[in-house]
Amino acid sequence: MAEPDIDDIERRMSKAVDVLKHEYAGLRTGRASISMLDPVRVEVYGSMMPINQIGTVSVPEPRMISVQVWDKSNVKAIEKAIAASGLGLNPQADGQLIRIPIPELNEQRRKELTKVAGQYAEQAKVAVRGVRRDGMDTLKKLEKDGDLGEDDAKMWHDEIQRLTDDATKKIDEMLAQKTKEILQV
Repeated sequence: MAEPDIDDIERRMSKAVDVLKHEYAGLRTGRASISMLDPVRVEVYGSMMPINQIGTVSVPEPRMISVQVWDKSNVKAIEKAIAASGLGLNPQADGQLIRIPIPELNEQRRKELTKVAGQYAEQAKVAVRGVRRDGMDTLKKLEKDGDLGEDDAKMWHDEIQRLTDDATKKIDEMLAQKTKEILQV
């Protein structure tokens, strides 16, 4: 008797939630966080590298990120990459230390960020529904081929739906939390 790979389905749904978590980490909330610089890549030594591989990123105060650059020759490249990242940050170099003040978010920008957060959540839900669809297709095929009885198919259907509901609930909770963070003044 064959059965669907529930572990694979659960892993793929968890991956969608993890991707959302990572995207939310880079979404500004007006408070400094080292993860804000995660999406920024810097061209150094002939390749694109994340900032945390060419300097020490820290948050010395709530509205400031600092990057202690290990190799002085990379300071300009890091500064340029942060300024061009679209994060709305204005880095200021002081020797091998780059200070990045986090500007106050205005009301309009906060509303825009909540929309972006909603779009990220919707993308994660679409990914979860895609995994659910794959699981259901596998169930139908197993049932059609006679490898799975009707009662077992119903049990697996319910299990896949439970996993889908759990992942969707997690995504909704993460969206609510992120929206609350963004709108806090």
